[in-house]
Amino acid sequence: MTTLHEPAVTAAPADALSVWPASAVEPREGEITVGGVPLAEVADRFGTPVYVIDEDEVRERCRTYRHVFPDADILYAAKAFLCRAMVHWVDEEGLGLDVCSAGELELAVTTGFPPEKIVLHGNAKSPRDLDTALRLGVGRIVIDSPSEIARLAAAVGPDGHQKVMVRVVPGISAGGHEKIRTGTEDQKFGLSISDGYAQYAIARILDQPQLELTGLHCHLGSQITSTKPYLAAVRRIVGLMARLKVQHGLVLPELDLGGGHGIAYRPGEPALDLTALARKVRAELVEACAAAGLTLPRLIIEPGRAIAGPAGIALYHVLAVKRTGAHTYVAVDGGMSDNPRPALYGVRYAPRLVGRHSTAAPAPVTVVGRHCEAGDIVAADVELPEDIRPGDLLAVPVAGAYHLSMASGYNMVGRPPVVAVDDGQARLLIRRESLEDIRSRDVGL
Repeated sequence: MTTLHEPAVTAAPADALSVWPASAVEPREGEITVGGVPLAEVADRFGTPVYVIDEDEVRERCRTYRHVFPDADILYAAKAFLCRAMVHWVDEEGLGLDVCSAGELELAVTTGFPPEKIVLHGNAKSPRDLDTALRLGVGRIVIDSPSEIARLAAAVGPDGHQKVMVRVVPGISAGGHEKIRTGTEDQKFGLSISDGYAQYAIARILDQPQLELTGLHCHLGSQITSTKPYLAAVRRIVGLMARLKVQHGLVLPELDLGGGHGIAYRPGEPALDLTALARKVRAELVEACAAAGLTLPRLIIEPGRAIAGPAGIALYHVLAVKRTGAHTYVAVDGGMSDNPRPALYGVRYAPRLVGRHSTAAPAPVTVVGRHCEAGDIVAADVELPEDIRPGDLLAVPVAGAYHLSMASGYNMVGRPPVVAVDDGQARLLIRRESLEDIRSRDVGL
């Protein structure tokens, strides 16, 4: 993602805080504050592991999307990170929401988010998902398979009405890892354009008068750092829209390009240039629609990681340092239960010692978690001061997306709390999961 602010004045090297929130500064060597709050104070007050999220960073990234895509609807992808405060921030900044379950949907609506600004996704929506969406009056439901059409039409009833979109597969490979590429053929999401399944589903929807087809949707994958896949998707989807106009006299008013906008997790890594993306997508859409004789559809964009990810930091205390063979392992009090992403698809992070100043030379280490898995690695082959020791505090930036939302109950250690920082204040958003929480769910012998 493009840089949202001028780099903060800091005692650290020029690029050392480049992937941190814009409010991150180092007033004294070894001390880092975010949102005006020293991270060491957050750890002392709330314990570790703990997720810290910079409210102003979230809000500023929402505003950036609205600025670079002024003629588009921006829907925050709730799966990246969701809590009541996040719902509130997104609503106040004028974004819609993209949800994937009845749970995400109910949390948003009961927090006060307008249901008509919510889109429901999912490749396998449960009856509860659909019933909840209809009961709460969700704005759009994205149909992902032909079997959903009859189920949804029956749930809506002959006198009801529901706006829907169809998720199509444009046959484009894009994304940072094969497990997060969703625009390719032969995977679980969407309906293929090339084999005719998308056209078949659309024809069936048009036979259901209670379902109003408003547009086509696609999502190419995650961690995409080039504009080219999005431009190719525009061309292929507009091509399908042109065929639908010829076959059915249908002019669709919406085109949803999904999200997947890549961000940097470590200094120097590439990120998607949002300004370039907006400019090029707009030009491609105008040109393709003009060539096909189509009215320009309303563009919809669904960023999640690019809003929440860089706003978050995970804090851990070091529990043990073990030197074995040629390797040094630094074990912390969290791991794959609060961040499974390194184990799932090899994500690389840049942890940093905070809370004390070390004059020791940097040395290569692997930061590992506390769980009973050899693959429980927080950050492989990173440099930390060679005097790293138990009790030290480590901060892992870019931890705002797909950490808490993918956290698990492995080893029953409990999920960490979430603390918001802003204007020198820290406040608890989500409390730590306790042993009593875990015991209370176990109701039988």
